[in-house]
Amino acid sequence: MDQAITDSLNCYRSCIETISYCVEKGGKHTESNHLQILRDCADICILNTSFMIRGSTFHTKTAELCADICEKCATSCETVDPTDTQMKTCAEMCRKCASSCRKMIERMGV
Repeated sequence: MDQAITDSLNCYRSCIETISYCVEKGGKHTESNHLQILRDCADICILNTSFMIRGSTFHTKTAELCADICEKCATSCETVDPTDTQMKTCAEMCRKCASSCRKMIERMGV
């Protein structure tokens, strides 16, 4: 679970940084669907972290939702600009978080 917590926090940070970057960059980076999925991803990552840290009985459910949203966010970042370093970094962090959450769920036998 420690790795899932770390990856969720890192993904949260990456999404927040990427929102600021996209707003500054403008153009297709500021399309509403893209900014919305970045916000959703940041929000679920911080919520997921909180549920795991405090041992909520619902933490596997938040982890599952976190993994799903992280995958969609990664795809959005890659679609906006697959050559942009910030978009690549965010997509990689989102995929790492999704993988970590899924592994944690598997280990718990849920």
